[in-house]
Amino acid sequence: MIAIINGEIETMAGRTIPGGTVLIDGGRIAAVGKDVPIPEGAQRVDAGGRLVLPGMIDAHSHIGMWEECVGFEGADGNELTDPITPHMRAIDGIYPMEQPFADACRCGVTAAATGPGSTNVIGGQFAAVKLAGRCIDDMVIRAPLAMKCALGENPKTYYNAKNMAPITRMGIAALLRETLNRAIDYLRRKEAAGDDPLRAPAYDEKLEAMLPVVRKELPLKIHAHRADDILTAIRIAREYGLRATLDHCTEGHLIVEEIRASGFDAIVGPSFGFKTKPELRNKTFETAAILAHSGVKVAIMTDHPVHNECDLPLFAGMAVKAGMTRQEALRAVTIHPAEILGIAGRVGSLEPGKDADVVIWDADPLSLDYRVYCTLVDGRVVYQA
Repeated sequence: MIAIINGEIETMAGRTIPGGTVLIDGGRIAAVGKDVPIPEGAQRVDAGGRLVLPGMIDAHSHIGMWEECVGFEGADGNELTDPITPHMRAIDGIYPMEQPFADACRCGVTAAATGPGSTNVIGGQFAAVKLAGRCIDDMVIRAPLAMKCALGENPKTYYNAKNMAPITRMGIAALLRETLNRAIDYLRRKEAAGDDPLRAPAYDEKLEAMLPVVRKELPLKIHAHRADDILTAIRIAREYGLRATLDHCTEGHLIVEEIRASGFDAIVGPSFGFKTKPELRNKTFETAAILAHSGVKVAIMTDHPVHNECDLPLFAGMAVKAGMTRQEALRAVTIHPAEILGIAGRVGSLEPGKDADVVIWDADPLSLDYRVYCTLVDGRVVYQA
């Protein structure tokens, strides 16, 4: 049992507790409050008045899918042989022993949604994982988490170079619809067959992977930067009545009313750095602030390895500089990603019963001089300054 004492606790569940205690038992939070009884024999961690927050969550990353300094041998994020690969599973490609996992914990980021890249129209299944551990099976929060699909430049550019479809935005949307229609037909034939194997359709691994999507059990995680691609994502999700998130949402500030009316959440970024392709020409940190102020639920991403997982606190701080309130920015890297990803029952806030992913900060995480004093994942200290 561990007791974090004398902390300035921001639970991200509507409570700020000066001089508070977080009691941890068996890897979960047992109690949070001002006068929490501490059992005899509990290990005490004195926060010394420092800020205590839930571990940050990156809602869109590819950590573990592209290894640092390795090249082709460590590149496992895009299966480049087919534009439709829904049967690819992130957990089969993640290498949790590479350095960015430990670096993330050192910077207060304790969980991430990670998975395939955006070369394919349908890239495969994302997973939500903890960023401390050595066996990915033990680190999973939820898998599958979402089905990755991509609109816009990435599929266009890659498959044009291979002289195969799709090479237009129309082609990308048509291929996505074709796959959804095939999955719906496959589901209907399976249901009509019942327990009769003679009537059942031939087993199809790709369509089996799409069944949770068309059953509305698994959301689409739609890569869309440009305004027209975001609107195509909304259009297709509405046509089929699907769950979805709008990932990147780079030009989301240009179509605020449409995004708000759609009811879909936005996972924004990365808004930092050089504009490497045409669809990034309008990227700005103001996007997250504008969408949040309009009532859209927003999470902030790093898109690791596009930007390092460690940059998540920095990006939240930059969003504040661009107009987000401090609380909006903190929510965008804690409870909002947890809610958007459907894992808020375990992570994202400091509440009894949730996983003990806790970060003690030596300085404000939204300031440029932020420093982590101590990081715990599942109640285990994984970093100590």
